[in-house]
Amino acid sequence: MNLYFSPLACSLATRIAIYEAGADARFTSVDTRAKRVEDGSDFLAVNPMGQVPALRTDEGFVLSENTAVLQYVADRFPAAQLAPPTGAERARLQQWLGFIGTELHKALFVPLLDPMASADVKAYARAKAALRLGILQDRLAAHEFLLDRFTVADAYLVTVLNWGQYSGIDLAQWPAVRDYYQRLLKRPSIVKAVGEEFDLYRAEKARQARAAAAS
Repeated sequence: MNLYFSPLACSLATRIAIYEAGADARFTSVDTRAKRVEDGSDFLAVNPMGQVPALRTDEGFVLSENTAVLQYVADRFPAAQLAPPTGAERARLQQWLGFIGTELHKALFVPLLDPMASADVKAYARAKAALRLGILQDRLAAHEFLLDRFTVADAYLVTVLNWGQYSGIDLAQWPAVRDYYQRLLKRPSIVKAVGEEFDLYRAEKARQARAAAAS
């Protein structure tokens, strides 16, 4: 497998899942602004949307869209138990993946992290936080994970919650969510994945700053 990723983007969730499964994979960095792969090639030739994650599978096809990639990894390595089998619990997993992807990732955090978004757009997005994080607060106040054990939904959620520090969302308002996030940051797979990608993120920011100073 080859995971196309951008440091600390939503592709981090797939890196976490791969580490949870103890699987072998190649990780290829993508500049999602320039749409270039680390070797200089055109990322749009890999994923026409120009977004990460994109996963080139062992079968030879490229899979995109986070919720699909995460479930593929979970099903590819069933011994890791990162997703329930088909049935009611799998439907609940898909429900949480959908909630994270639409209500948190796209509706809340994308506008807040978009440097091109206006103040009105950011205010509109921020107004959505209370309901959505309140739903998480209720769930996590009574459960250690989103389901009965750690799954790819938790890998995705901790990835998205990590953006709070960059978008002005203070999780202290939702203590069960904050405690969940802080607890998962100590999980070995997440420590490894976040540590690696934070170093890459910091190096990329330094490179961008040097380029801006030279221009």
